[in-house]
Amino acid sequence: MLKKVFFYTFCFFMCLAINANAQKGAIDNLAALKQELTKVFPHNRTINLVFHGHSVPSGYWSNQEVHTLDSYPYILLSLLKKEYPKAVINIITTSIGGEHAEKGAARFTSDVLPHRPDVIFIDYALNDLGLGLERAHVAWEQMIREAKAQDKSVVLLTPSPDQRQDMGNTGNLLSKHAQQVRKLAVKYGLPVVDSYTAFESVFKDKGTIAPLMSHVNHPNRLGHELIANEIFKLLKR
Repeated sequence: MLKKVFFYTFCFFMCLAINANAQKGAIDNLAALKQELTKVFPHNRTINLVFHGHSVPSGYWSNQEVHTLDSYPYILLSLLKKEYPKAVINIITTSIGGEHAEKGAARFTSDVLPHRPDVIFIDYALNDLGLGLERAHVAWEQMIREAKAQDKSVVLLTPSPDQRQDMGNTGNLLSKHAQQVRKLAVKYGLPVVDSYTAFESVFKDKGTIAPLMSHVNHPNRLGHELIANEIFKLLKR
């Protein structure tokens, strides 16, 4: 019996050590990227930031209008250029409106990795509502593993809101998808941009997120700024 207790205790602490090392590796990768962003010609190089997901990173608002420059990838670019004025930064969106994580995983190797990304941002949880937690988990893991196999840095995003989901209910389905993304980040030692918590904080303070939304599940400029600022926290000096 004591041997079993020792064995399981040993395994538990080994898992903690592995996760801690993975998290440190992810932090080190972002630190190295920030160092690259400070370099000046002719010692600098092009930095490729790839955003893989659905309609939100694509910039869809209401009435199927696509506000590319008001979407969080391009708001982030503006923030980064103020922070790193001598950096060359490519914003690459491989996101497709209406897509869930299984479809994103199916084209990850062909559509994402060839861009030679310095960081891959994965944002599918909003559309995974229709996919379900189990299938979404499999698809997210596939993308994470394919990226790590190519030694690519990955940042996971929890979902932006769907106003049909009650943000006052911490057990709503979208909240469960957010929790799953956080758990995947811990498991693989990855940074997470917690968009859901940022919107949830606004809801708790104001009682509504309507001023941040252009559509039932598409943020407006203010909503995209909220997400971009959360990402910027990872990449600022």
